[in-house]
Amino acid sequence: MSVVPMPVQPGADILASYPLVEQMFSRHGCTEVRADTIDAGIAQPGHVLLVFTEDPMRFKETLDLVVIVPQLQRAFPGRFAVGVLLPEAARKVQVRYGFNRWPALVMLKDGQYVGAIDGLRNWDDYLEQMQVLLETAPTRPPTVGIPVRGPGGGAGSCAA
Repeated sequence: MSVVPMPVQPGADILASYPLVEQMFSRHGCTEVRADTIDAGIAQPGHVLLVFTEDPMRFKETLDLVVIVPQLQRAFPGRFAVGVLLPEAARKVQVRYGFNRWPALVMLKDGQYVGAIDGLRNWDDYLEQMQVLLETAPTRPPTVGIPVRGPGGGAGSCAA
């Protein structure tokens, strides 16, 4: 899998380059989620909101989202933990959750996919969609490809 180059040089300290991103960890109690440790990072009970960042030079909305997420934490106190995937990890894990626009939020419950909010939205949309995500049962993440149908039209089997 090739990694998309970004204006911030590989290996550069994105946290030092973008204080708003760094504050996700130092001020707002978020946890960094890496591509090689994501399974352990999401295997906790309850809701986890994954924040998929991208290089703010390429996707300026990333800086907007890192300001919005702490506001969502205040709007829904104690309802979810927050894990942040920095750009390199976010690009590697994005395919797992099937969203199409950057930056993105992915909600998990008990380590299972619930849904995503990709791109930027109006504040009222965030509040409404977060409430829905917190009340929705886990499901399969969207994927690219042909749906697999089992007997009776249900998913999960290749048999027709």
